[in-house]
Amino acid sequence: MTPAPVHLAGERLMLDPEGALFWPAQRLLAVADLHFEKGSAAAAQGSLLPPWDTRTTLDRLAALLRRYKPETVVALGDSFHDAKGSGRLHPQDLARLHLMAAAHRFVWVLGNHDPAPPEGIAGTSVPELRLGPLRFLHQTRPGPALGEISGHHHPKAQVQTRGAVVSRPCFVFDSRRLMLPALGAYTGGLDVRDPAIAVLFPRGGRVFLLGRERLFSFPYQASRPRPAAMAQ
Repeated sequence: MTPAPVHLAGERLMLDPEGALFWPAQRLLAVADLHFEKGSAAAAQGSLLPPWDTRTTLDRLAALLRRYKPETVVALGDSFHDAKGSGRLHPQDLARLHLMAAAHRFVWVLGNHDPAPPEGIAGTSVPELRLGPLRFLHQTRPGPALGEISGHHHPKAQVQTRGAVVSRPCFVFDSRRLMLPALGAYTGGLDVRDPAIAVLFPRGGRVFLLGRERLFSFPYQASRPRPAAMAQ
């Protein structure tokens, strides 16, 4: 995996092709929108999805923990798909999550899907986290901001390559904000050209499209991102 460096509020951050953020100076790993137990929530409503989303998401998280060995892990909200999601965890998945939380300091930022702290899960729950010049929160809002790192929108972008259109999750970045893609296995995505995202980046910026081993960066215009597909 080849991460891409960016600078936000004077801090050097690393964007991982898996969709996570690592802050070397603080040994902090940030991930967004895990949506644990989305499959079981869908099953309760009659949509029979394979019940392996939490395990797959935990696999992704475990790989990131091995790669970066962070002291702190910040989950940027919507870590559980609903308020009762933590109670539906399979015992094996719950034990695995407890082992992760015992080895790292977990900070659970509250989101719109999980507005209350998850029951029985180790770690600290906060509405947002301010650390140095950076602010970690679930959903950023239009207006002045500096050093905001958020999730919520599950951004994705499209590029055309060899006659085909490829749609992948992505980071969206400018000099003031950084939006992370969703890490959860069953999460969809919102196109970066959607007004809900475009209004947050009125002066444009850059998109970092997730690749197999690296990120692909191109300029972002709120009206229409231009895929110049430069490898990072």
